[in-house]
Amino acid sequence: MAGLSWKQKENDAGIQEAVRIVREHGEELPPISDAQAFGAMFDRFADAKVVLLGEATHGTSEFYRARAAITRRLIEEHGFNIVAVEADWPDAARIDAYVRHRRVPDGDDVAFERFPTWMWRNEEVADFVNWMRDFNKDRPEDRCAEFRGLDVYSLNSSIRGVLDYLDKVDPEAAGEARGRYGCLSPWQSDPAQYGRAVMTGRKRPCDEALLTQLQDILENRLEYLKANGGGEAFFDAVQNAKIVHAAAHYYRIMYEGATESWNLRDRHMFDTLQSLLARREDAKAVVWAHNSHIGNASATAMGWQGEFNIGELCRTAYRDEAVLIGFGTDRGTVAAASDWDEPMEIKDVRPVRPDSHERIFRDAGLGRFLTDWRQNGQRDLKDALSRPRLERAIGVIYRPETELYSHYFEAVMAEQFDAFVWFDETRAVTPLSHAHGKGMPETYPFGL
Repeated sequence: MAGLSWKQKENDAGIQEAVRIVREHGEELPPISDAQAFGAMFDRFADAKVVLLGEATHGTSEFYRARAAITRRLIEEHGFNIVAVEADWPDAARIDAYVRHRRVPDGDDVAFERFPTWMWRNEEVADFVNWMRDFNKDRPEDRCAEFRGLDVYSLNSSIRGVLDYLDKVDPEAAGEARGRYGCLSPWQSDPAQYGRAVMTGRKRPCDEALLTQLQDILENRLEYLKANGGGEAFFDAVQNAKIVHAAAHYYRIMYEGATESWNLRDRHMFDTLQSLLARREDAKAVVWAHNSHIGNASATAMGWQGEFNIGELCRTAYRDEAVLIGFGTDRGTVAAASDWDEPMEIKDVRPVRPDSHERIFRDAGLGRFLTDWRQNGQRDLKDALSRPRLERAIGVIYRPETELYSHYFEAVMAEQFDAFVWFDETRAVTPLSHAHGKGMPETYPFGL
């Protein structure tokens, strides 16, 4: 350590002590291929109402397969019945109909065709979806596990969902809805341009008309519940109407600042989760989303600049009944693009920085392990992870050449998560091919 400043020596000593403590507390995990044994390691979290499972990238196979194994265990053994994912509601609705043996919604669309297609149209998700369908096969409707989307981006599909529903139950109201949604007609295929038009004064906001449409559907609740499709179809229509209102607002404020649009999106995801939980007396949910959404934002640079997320909102609402589990890796490959709407590539993931939280987990030398500090008696572990350090976040875009600027942020891990799942080396997800769907029914929700 000759030549290092006292500050560098102090930091290095702190990291080495943290490595020792994480190594002491880390619990090695079975291979993910042994789904039962892997999932059983997470039985300790079964007392929660909401278990949030993160990912450090949107394109890593081990993260998807680990979440699938954990979720299977929570559904099979502990009564969890909702899987809520960072995906658009209409796309997930097709998956949900498939896994619950309901009629797949009408329309030419297949699930998850919008960029980034590989995030949900991959073999890892397809395997889990088919497991859910098999699990639900002989179960009564009220005991089936659901697959739901939480996100806010589906403006066009959600408008179509509302209109299709009203055409069936109230054609006159459908005509009124078309008039209100006509406010967005020029921008439905490119809603970001609607936001730009409002920002530049070329267009007045459509918020009032969209909110009125949502209120009209809610005011006709009793009549509509007796009509085509019953409660499930009504719930779907209400959720789509909420999305139209929220999405239009999102695309309008995205030009005002990243904080406002981020907060609107995560508030919508949390509100959707609450709506799902409120529909079942025995509701228990597993959430799949990026670490940046499920880790408590108040313990990160995001929160320090005014952003909140679904993890923080769940912590506030459900306290100890919400468990926030982060995931991380050091190196390997990942499916990602170089920019928005560009082709997917298999990219090499650079080894983590020496001043990061991830470096501590890598240097612990346990390979594949769980670190859990939710329970009492973990003071030394919490203290070791309570220093602000860098943490890596890779989304659908990965720019290794500017990794520090593009993908690292500061966080206090002990307050951000309740537990952390670590894989030294990981590989990219496998996007679905048409060959994978061979033998599937024509209604198979990925459209293969």
